Amino acid sequence: MKIENFDTGLKGQKDIKNIIISPEENFNNKKKVREYLKNIVHQGPSKLNDNLNRYFSTNIKVNCFHPVNEFTGIENFKTKFWSPLFESFPDLERREQVIIGGTFRDKIQVGTISTLSGTFKKNWLGIKPNNKMVNLRCCEIHEIKDDKIVESHILIDVMDLIFQTGVFPLKASRGAEGNWLHPINTDGVNFFEKNPEVSKLNLDQALTMQRSLNIKPELDSTSDEDLKSKLINHPQAEFWHDKMIWYGPSGIGTARSLEGFVDNHQLPFRKTFKERNYWKLGHYSELGDGKFSLTAGWHSIQATYGSNHWLGFTPNNKNVTMRVMDFYHHDEGKIRENWVPIDIAHILKQIDIDIFEMIK
Repeated sequence: MKIENFDTGLKGQKDIKNIIISPEENFNNKKKVREYLKNIVHQGPSKLNDNLNRYFSTNIKVNCFHPVNEFTGIENFKTKFWSPLFESFPDLERREQVIIGGTFRDKIQVGTISTLSGTFKKNWLGIKPNNKMVNLRCCEIHEIKDDKIVESHILIDVMDLIFQTGVFPLKASRGAEGNWLHPINTDGVNFFEKNPEVSKLNLDQALTMQRSLNIKPELDSTSDEDLKSKLINHPQAEFWHDKMIWYGPSGIGTARSLEGFVDNHQLPFRKTFKERNYWKLGHYSELGDGKFSLTAGWHSIQATYGSNHWLGFTPNNKNVTMRVMDFYHHDEGKIRENWVPIDIAHILKQIDIDIFEMIK
């Protein structure tokens, strides 16, 4: 089974001039975005107007998780995202786990994994508060230009929050639920990589592994046992560390080892979405930064919901698109860890499952 080599980035872009920045510039960009986001959260609603205007373009384009979704402009950013967040979690704090920077084509970007912690005091998105401390798993990619953020992609795991309040609208996850771990044996926040070749090699490894996923043994497998065997002996196996961890979104959960990854996510996902195109639109972000890399698509995966193996809902052959990010940690020549936020509520909405109606 040969891995095809093809462009995984956004389609339809012509005459794009690739930007190249120095490792020092990249490190400073990461520090800058980290400071922006920390100040907004820690200085709170009293400084919100000042901070949003200081750090973001007036016409900021925001791409959020369902049901917040997509909009433009600082005022919308305030009223649709930040103000409700502060009202519901008045003692909000931010803790970072991973910060990755770099350039993709003509864009300078910084991606982050963080946890927003606070006491859940007021209804948020229709989710009833439990008056307890909760942890919001938050993954973001920000494009910066002239020291301001001009476009943001934000995925908060709302399903995880629902589970934390003691409500379980989905069947039990195949994988393990709970907080994602920090990168093993390394600092994912303050690192500085001065050799661009290291960053490039790790991004190339992630992209080659992703291209291997286009090899689809589910199309001719005779049983679950046969498909599992083919996925464990799939070309992807070359890229995963023996002690790999795949950190999935709530509803899917976290898996350990390639076998765990196949059992808990890949096998049911591939059986449900046999008809799928990973790169019909392509990635809007592909970054390599030292031992880390990042890829992301906004509606890049297009698929047909064809069976109940994934999350258990009745198949209806609806077409869906997926909002997804992949953060990778490369270690000992392999992919050691993979953090994968997916907008589960958005996928379910497209197959006529409204998770927010279910929990009322």
